[in-house]
Amino acid sequence: MTTTIDSPSAERSTDLLTGVLLGENHRREHGFWQRLISTEPFRRPEHRTAEERLTLAYERLRVLNDCLDSGARLAADHRALAALHEWLGPVDPALTTVAGIHYNLFLGSLLDHGDDGHRDLSDFLGLRRIGTFLCTEVAHGNDAAAVETTAAYDRERDGFVLCTPHAGAQKFMPNTSPAGGPKTGLVAARLLVDGADHGVFLFLVPLTDAEQALPGVRIRLLPTRTGSPVDHCLTSFDQVFVGRAALLGGDHGRIGADGEFSSAIDNRRRRFLASIGRVTSGKISMTACAVGCARATLAVAVRYGGHRHISGPRGSRQVPVIAHRSHHGPLASATATVFAMSLLHRRALDRWEEDGQQEEAERLVAVAKGWITWQARSVIVECRERCGAQALLENNGMSELLTGVEGAITAEGDNLAIHAKAAAEMLFAAAPAGPGPSPGGGPGDLDDPGFLGRLLGELERIWFGRARERMGLAPHGDPLARWNAASGPALRGVESHAQRQAAEAYAEAVAALPEGMARERLDELRRLFALDRIARSSGDLMAAGLLTADQVNGLPDRVEELISAVAAHLPDLVDSFALPPELLADWPIARADYVAAYDDPGAAWQTDEGGATVPDER
Repeated sequence: MTTTIDSPSAERSTDLLTGVLLGENHRREHGFWQRLISTEPFRRPEHRTAEERLTLAYERLRVLNDCLDSGARLAADHRALAALHEWLGPVDPALTTVAGIHYNLFLGSLLDHGDDGHRDLSDFLGLRRIGTFLCTEVAHGNDAAAVETTAAYDRERDGFVLCTPHAGAQKFMPNTSPAGGPKTGLVAARLLVDGADHGVFLFLVPLTDAEQALPGVRIRLLPTRTGSPVDHCLTSFDQVFVGRAALLGGDHGRIGADGEFSSAIDNRRRRFLASIGRVTSGKISMTACAVGCARATLAVAVRYGGHRHISGPRGSRQVPVIAHRSHHGPLASATATVFAMSLLHRRALDRWEEDGQQEEAERLVAVAKGWITWQARSVIVECRERCGAQALLENNGMSELLTGVEGAITAEGDNLAIHAKAAAEMLFAAAPAGPGPSPGGGPGDLDDPGFLGRLLGELERIWFGRARERMGLAPHGDPLARWNAASGPALRGVESHAQRQAAEAYAEAVAALPEGMARERLDELRRLFALDRIARSSGDLMAAGLLTADQVNGLPDRVEELISAVAAHLPDLVDSFALPPELLADWPIARADYVAAYDDPGAAWQTDEGGATVPDER
């Protein structure tokens, strides 16, 4: 079913599609990370215990740090941080976690809030101390603005006393054990000055030396998290004193020389959001990690599908399993989704860089994080299933990446929570414009990609319209009841918004390509993505008069035609992911000789006595 064309034009097409996925400057932006993960320290080890894998993750963090010209420059560059996650994610999820925490949440926050300009970062840049981030508590996750750890200002000593008042206020899941070396954390705590609560700020707090927690700091390992060897812990504080410089202050709040608190922001919640601004960069990093992991698993599944041969119908010659529609169909659809994920990720990253912290850009980052990480899980699950039992084995990578993407779904805000926030904001915004009538009146032409994109926009309008109607029917004076009535369709509206944004990114990417093979391939993927989503909601579109019954009936055939077109080029399409050969070589099922990974040197077939032919060693 799949074909490849070994020609200069095919190579050119692959290069163009790589540029679509990774950006015009992909060699500069991604080349360092592609080369890094190809080196020996990042090759996949065999038969490691969880403790050995954790040790390896921190060893790799030091290798990475030694390869950087500046850890501070990396921490200040949101695009570089995203690339780090995009390429390290498929290699070592534990390393990706600790690196993201150290460079983005920890160092990035220190750089963003270095209002005094005199803080010495040399220990953190040289990894003599590893940085971690303590925000979430046992009883406070998505409502982190309500954390209960306190930091009371001590006027006599001109510093702060950190306390954990009860079990629910213990910091939950930071990597705070002495594993990897001495740790220092940024602790989100409620600033109290003479008993007055000024909201949640970050405080720089040494946590461990090389062997154990420091006095007043209590650290306990949490139960093992499936698939991840990261040293997630419960951390609490008993009268831990830190000096004045520990407060990461700025315009959002500071303690003056007179010991008085001042802030340019009146609202305590907004002060907290200013303190943890790095979480938005973290959301971008989570989408990058999910995109990278989805691309890697899809590439492995396509390769394995071509290598794994099964008996043909009625005893005919063997055929690769990917020749079957039941096998290549889901992988073709997954490819269209992975391109959409990649394009939406880059769209959100570009908007964030262009618009800074404007509300719409930040919302797009949040919506993209939720949609992309959920799509990544679906893609990885599909690819795992297409590879059968072998993909359940850790040495073939997919099971580890699946649990890794589960972490991304929860990290930097649970997907459902951040989509619910976006839904509430968008619910009261102006209704998005629908596609309008076609030039000839009535429904448009399903062969027109522009019309397909407008249909996705109309789905967004339909769902938010339903949410507003349902909210209007709920009892006034009961905000929770009104939200509960509207939340279901509103969340569908957010999903539709993500799909529309991805479709628009597809359209821009197709238009930017020159005429030729790459443009044809990308247009096929674009139309498959759109038609697949439209087919899932065809009843709603027909009820709105935007599709006819004949068009709805014809949708399955159109999708099948596009699946066949995409499936014929799957090997070339996954080659455009630009995954280093060393990475793929570390997963046995990605190799044509995958059976060799299970060979038994002492088995009978290796000897003359067993009846097998002994290979000529000459």
